[in-house]
Amino acid sequence: MHKRKANTNWYVITGGPSTGKTTVINMLEKRGYKTTIEHARHYIDTMRTEGQTVEEIRNNKRKFQLGVLDMQIEQEAAIQPKDLVFLDRAIPDAMAYYQFLMLDYDEKLLSAVINTSYRKIFILDRLPFTKDYARTEDEEDQKKIHQLIIDVYTSLGFPIVTVPVLPPTERVEYILNNIS
Repeated sequence: MHKRKANTNWYVITGGPSTGKTTVINMLEKRGYKTTIEHARHYIDTMRTEGQTVEEIRNNKRKFQLGVLDMQIEQEAAIQPKDLVFLDRAIPDAMAYYQFLMLDYDEKLLSAVINTSYRKIFILDRLPFTKDYARTEDEEDQKKIHQLIIDVYTSLGFPIVTVPVLPPTERVEYILNNIS
């Protein structure tokens, strides 16, 4: 495993489903930090307005993953490397989801991952699992995806900070105390 040198001022907020990412990102945004949106949910919302159900969207797993990946690549390409930004998930998260869905990595994903650069990866510890309209996973899936995300970022050599389960405000403080 090699240590990556960060060429950006970007911090990734990630973890399995139902770890509190959106809450943390929203609180960082309210404090005036630049943040990004989570693309899986955005993709689902976009397709739903075109009349598809969450089940229909999720059933074509490769199309879904590529749709989300395209949005993520486009978003990261639009951010200035010098800007301090908190990303709600990042391109390497797709590798964990491909593994979880037993899809082979495609060329687009591999070439996107090679070009990624993040200052730190904040992995939020798991909260009690909650179901919502966009989630098709259960608690076992949550655990598996969470571990795959940890494994992917570890194997890519990014510096990882584990964020413990704390009240949301304290989680945000924990993250802000760990940015360099």
